[in-house]
Amino acid sequence: MTSPPLAVLHAEAAPALELLTVPQVMARLQLGRSAVYDLLRTGQLASITLGRARRIPTHALTDFIRTRLEQEAAA
Repeated sequence: MTSPPLAVLHAEAAPALELLTVPQVMARLQLGRSAVYDLLRTGQLASITLGRARRIPTHALTDFIRTRLEQEAAA
């Protein structure tokens, strides 16, 4: 019996990092382009830049939503 390749083990141990485009985030939050770019510009929503493309990790979107929910609950 052989063990699975190391790459397979690593992929199972860590969830895949999914990157979203601005239009995908717009659709998920039901916000306009300017509103999403305002969130990125102010640092409320984290992103990375790949060349000229802006990408938002799914965990950053989840963190943003969780933070907003906590703020709403505290108010």
